[in-house]
Amino acid sequence: MQFELSQEHRMLKDLVARFVKDELMPLEAGVMRREAEGGGLGLGAAEHARLDDRAKELGLFGLDAPEDVGGSDLPMLAMVGVEEEIGRTVTPYTLPPDSPNLRMLSATVNERQRAAYLAPYVAGKTVSAIGISEPGAGSDPAGMTTTAVRDGDDWVINGRKIWISRAADADFTILMAVTDKVKGARGGMSAFLVDKGTPGFNVLRRIPMIAGAFTYEIALEDCRVEGWKLLGQEGSGFAPMQIRLGTRRIQMAAWSIGMAQRALDMIIEYAPQRKTFGMPLSERQAIQFWVAEAATKIHATRLMTYDCAWKLDNGRDVRSEISMIKWFATEMAYETVDRAMQAFGAMGMTKELPLQLMQAKLRTMRIYDGPTEVHKWVVARNMLGTRR
Repeated sequence: MQFELSQEHRMLKDLVARFVKDELMPLEAGVMRREAEGGGLGLGAAEHARLDDRAKELGLFGLDAPEDVGGSDLPMLAMVGVEEEIGRTVTPYTLPPDSPNLRMLSATVNERQRAAYLAPYVAGKTVSAIGISEPGAGSDPAGMTTTAVRDGDDWVINGRKIWISRAADADFTILMAVTDKVKGARGGMSAFLVDKGTPGFNVLRRIPMIAGAFTYEIALEDCRVEGWKLLGQEGSGFAPMQIRLGTRRIQMAAWSIGMAQRALDMIIEYAPQRKTFGMPLSERQAIQFWVAEAATKIHATRLMTYDCAWKLDNGRDVRSEISMIKWFATEMAYETVDRAMQAFGAMGMTKELPLQLMQAKLRTMRIYDGPTEVHKWVVARNMLGTRR
């Protein structure tokens, strides 16, 4: 059994690490300042465009996209290394295109959709969003009430969606809806491609989140979608949605490793310098235990995540493993960042260090794409055989 990346994938990870160090880290001070002043967590258009140009120049576009649309078709195992490095910075930048929606599209598009949606997305020409959650039906797809009804060759969608990132700006949204109320999540759920500006696709409000982020709530009021924009087969939207969710959960585990490693590195650098009552923090047992525990848990989480990615790449059933790493990684990183903040004392409470943004991001990650408690329940019911 191999416990490390191949040389090729290690070189890619190192390349991304240099991109983070040279391009993203220098932007952190401005990002933190804007967030502290109430300007939200984001980059200016010029900054974002420059990063896109640099990433494309380095060959970092479409890393896990299919080759026939200009991607490198890298396995999930390689992407874990990439996302771990991206997780080390609070500069909000994603290497185009974002993997979860990409992989869902790749698994479902027909030839017309490949040309109209997937290829421009891989090229970084479009931005996507996804609408799954609804008010009152977050982690339970069986509670979804948004419906899509046939009308001639078209579909008419009605309902509400919430907690959608980029809903107001995305060029298209992958929208989940019930097309057969009797079957529901078991054969009655479908996915649709809804373009920006489609009549009946109404952004109701922008919802401020912690760490300067925003999500949106939308209403679909007789939103008419052309028949060819049904993504995949009618009634078969649940499995591709799980591809998307599973990809995000592995991605989140990798981000968590990156954040935890950064926080640990900060403690290791700071502890010998800071003295309390005549002794460096590095000689205090509490700090030593925090360092040892963090290093051990990061190592364990990294191995768990690579194991899950390898199994996924080899066609294994990883439903339990994905839930394990999603909850364990986010909780581990949250604890590690919290202890780093404690070690830095009052300075750890300021908005002059990246720790507070990391903690806030991790706090939301413990909720979205399934809260910790739901993932523990998934693992337990798989182990106990109580899945219905």
